[in-house]
Amino acid sequence: MTNPTADAAHGLLRVRVSHREVQAEDVVALTLVPIDEAPDALPAFDAGAHIDLHLPNGLVRQYSLCNAPHERGHYLVAVLREPAGRGGSACVHEALHAGTELHIGRPRNAFALAPCPHTLLLAGGIGLTPLLAMAEQLWAQQQPFELHICTRSAARLPFRQRLQAAPWSAHVHLHHDDGPPTQKLDAHTLLSRSPHGTQVWVCGPAGFIGHVRDRAQALGWPADRVHAEHFAATPGHAVGAQAADGAFTVEWQPTGQRVAVPPGTSVAQALEAAGIALALSCEQGICGSCSVRLVAGEPDHRDQFYTAAEHADPGHFTPCCSRSHSPLLVLAHH
Repeated sequence: MTNPTADAAHGLLRVRVSHREVQAEDVVALTLVPIDEAPDALPAFDAGAHIDLHLPNGLVRQYSLCNAPHERGHYLVAVLREPAGRGGSACVHEALHAGTELHIGRPRNAFALAPCPHTLLLAGGIGLTPLLAMAEQLWAQQQPFELHICTRSAARLPFRQRLQAAPWSAHVHLHHDDGPPTQKLDAHTLLSRSPHGTQVWVCGPAGFIGHVRDRAQALGWPADRVHAEHFAATPGHAVGAQAADGAFTVEWQPTGQRVAVPPGTSVAQALEAAGIALALSCEQGICGSCSVRLVAGEPDHRDQFYTAAEHADPGHFTPCCSRSHSPLLVLAHH
């Protein structure tokens, strides 16, 4: 039996799956409503936000909210089944049905929109989900934008009917790998013809994001005009691969504990084994949930969440994947 008081203390919300719908090949969409049915039971969110789903198999996974931010009575998420995943998407597809109750975290946003003269939204596959909410928000604010969606095929395009029926459908451009060459995304041309001051929000596989960043850099765009959110760790950023490096020691400043981190063990795993609780979620270095403060030492940053400037100041460190160049790292809560 759940304890509502304890749930609130941990920042968790109790919701029920009110509707489940297959949105495309291997993509299922879930509508989540508050169990207590209070009109304001679900916190407001801005486009780009995500929530943690606490799944029946014990995993915690993050999914972007893709309904319009002004829709306060429910949250909408869509999940691509990943055959090579670590069990999160499979659990969503197999265990979450209409009527299923579960806990979720409150919305968090590390991918928010920012004011600019023109916004380009570039989606690779399931990376469409946060950009859908952005399109809704930009339309409501009467801000100019384009939404470009790249998929392997038309059958893998989620929310096709919503895209066609939206009042902003004229702003949508579809690019399918198996379609005619003339409709495929030419990122270089798209960026080069964009109005002055355009900023890009891009979400999807690492290769897709890297391609967009490379084209922008080739055109001389400042790096801060391209905002990215990864949906999976890039090759070489898997936790197991990263944890295979040498041993070092972590000092947890709040308690003074010194914890050995051997090869094959992440900092997060070592700290948790020593009784130091962390807020773990993706465990791939792409969400920032577990971030702690770097007090001293020479870190080997391996996350894809923070920029180089953010790594330097105020010293963010992601213990799920990052390691150390120095024999000792001193860490603390933010």
